[in-house]
Amino acid sequence: MHMTMSKPVTGTKLKWLWLAALVVAVDLGTKAMATAMLTYASPVPVMPMFNLTLLHNTGAAFSFLAGAAGWQRWFFVALALVVSVVLIGWLRKLRHHETWTAIAIALILGGAIGNVYDRVVHGYVVDFLHFYWQDWHFPAFNLADTAITIGAAMMILDVFRKPADPDEAAKGSE
Repeated sequence: MHMTMSKPVTGTKLKWLWLAALVVAVDLGTKAMATAMLTYASPVPVMPMFNLTLLHNTGAAFSFLAGAAGWQRWFFVALALVVSVVLIGWLRKLRHHETWTAIAIALILGGAIGNVYDRVVHGYVVDFLHFYWQDWHFPAFNLADTAITIGAAMMILDVFRKPADPDEAAKGSE
């Protein structure tokens, strides 16, 4: 009688959690530097159309709900934690060839954790990157926001970049 043992899953995409950790470390480091070196709401010109401006965002993207009574802090913390658990679960289930998606998830996860840290510890997210054109000012943001945006863009591009299931694509070309 011959028994077959199922092989453990190899090449798990959880190995990309290092990228999420790097995003968190760089994000929190740059926020600490901005907080230590900048005066709140005083722009420091770096180049045309770009300032470093320390701001505190109690809301979400583009200061959404920033004017709420304070409940939004814990709502956004809970939301980010739920999203983080979902992203780690998704990352764990990715197949060997889904590296692009793994990187996108890791970037989003790292950004979410960087911003949730700020919300828990400070009650707001530290923003300091400030782009503008003449009198138009893009809302200030941070490196966590940048990682989330890049990860989301990668996921959107992925929809156009490859078929949803390589096995199905192979069947269609037969």
